[in-house]
Amino acid sequence: MDNRLIFKFIILFFLIFLVNIISLGLSLNSTQIIALSIFSASVFATLLFWDFRVAIAFLGIALLLITKTVDLENLIRFASLEVILFLVGMMVLVGLLKESGFFAWLVTIIIRMRNLNARKFVFLISIISALLACCVDEVTSIVFMVAAILEICDYFEVEPTPYIIISVLSTNIGSTGTVLGNPIGILIASKSGLTFEDFILKAFPLMIICLLLTILLVNLWYFKSVKELDRNMQRFAANEMLIKLISVPPERQLKIGLGVFIITLFFISLHHRLELLWKLENNTLLLSIPLIFAGIVMIWKWKRARQYIEKDVDWWTLLFFLLLFAKAGTLKYTAVTGIFAKKIASLAKSHPLGLTSIILWTTALGSSILDNVVLVAAFIPVIQSFKELGFVLQPLWWALLFGGCFGGNITLIGSTANIVALGILEKERKIKISFFKWLKIGLIVGLLTTFLVWLALIWHPLYH
Repeated sequence: MDNRLIFKFIILFFLIFLVNIISLGLSLNSTQIIALSIFSASVFATLLFWDFRVAIAFLGIALLLITKTVDLENLIRFASLEVILFLVGMMVLVGLLKESGFFAWLVTIIIRMRNLNARKFVFLISIISALLACCVDEVTSIVFMVAAILEICDYFEVEPTPYIIISVLSTNIGSTGTVLGNPIGILIASKSGLTFEDFILKAFPLMIICLLLTILLVNLWYFKSVKELDRNMQRFAANEMLIKLISVPPERQLKIGLGVFIITLFFISLHHRLELLWKLENNTLLLSIPLIFAGIVMIWKWKRARQYIEKDVDWWTLLFFLLLFAKAGTLKYTAVTGIFAKKIASLAKSHPLGLTSIILWTTALGSSILDNVVLVAAFIPVIQSFKELGFVLQPLWWALLFGGCFGGNITLIGSTANIVALGILEKERKIKISFFKWLKIGLIVGLLTTFLVWLALIWHPLYH
């Protein structure tokens, strides 16, 4: 057996042993110990053996059922099917956008700009990365942005690494702006009752401020690279670049695809008002609207409907999320999260601002080494338990959102967008980014943007 594999198994068993020691220290009963042990073992094994995450999730669920830690009815209830269905609907609509050539058209916005220089280029890729992440999932956003950046950097004969990192940092920040940008957003919205309108009024402005700070930081950090790009941009003719790079999609196809998506976003933005008007349960339309428009698209393009479902919907990831949510819910079912909530509350000395600070910084630092969806899924039932202790939950939800997303910028394994972007860079250009090369700029951006959010959550009445 490979030495590296043996080392991973040693770490896994040590971590499981450590969790059991903590369980005994918290005076958990046997059912709670089993629930916490299985959940922890699944999370640790997933992080150590990422390629086998769905298989590990299967085994974890099976053990929870066999040990009678949770029954089948509650397991299904905790699986957050509403979140999965929302993501399915949005993935079908993103598939329509891909087919219509929307992303190719978006790339041309960058290179059509008159008097394009390096600072404008950095500003554009940052803004487009963030706004694109607000509208479609972060993975789809970063795939297209990386492809565009590689083409442009090849043309200008500059190293693409700084601009890939800038795009990824902006993508992770932008994914907090709406419920659409990250699975974390829709998961928090579905569990907290926060609406699309809440995100636009409270998360989006704070995201923009953090994005502007990030643009300033990366311009200073990559000063030499930006200066080199500026020299090369003056040396090469922009018109020649446009001829080589612009591939305009069919206008009618683009307009229809973009129109369908904009109408979907419009109704999603109004979901709370319509729910109040029609006396529907909170977030019913938020979760239903993508399914309605995805259904219309599949009826309209019925010959391609199967391809939308089979190719554009990432079932591997969705199945992993579904089983992860179910395992996290089991901690609430067995009252483990209530015990953790009391311990954290006592650590914060029952002070709401102290509790918000703990949640924000714990999730930010935790997301730098753990998958942020895994971490947030584990935290959600803990935050729900604070309600029974008399805390106002809204600032805690915002702390969880921003901590989970911004913490992902700190290391190169902090979010899915990071891993996808670096994978493309290595595959297409054989360039590997070292852990510490990313950490230097990631730590600065991650900590300063999180600090900015901390000030807002602590002092601004909008978030209380």
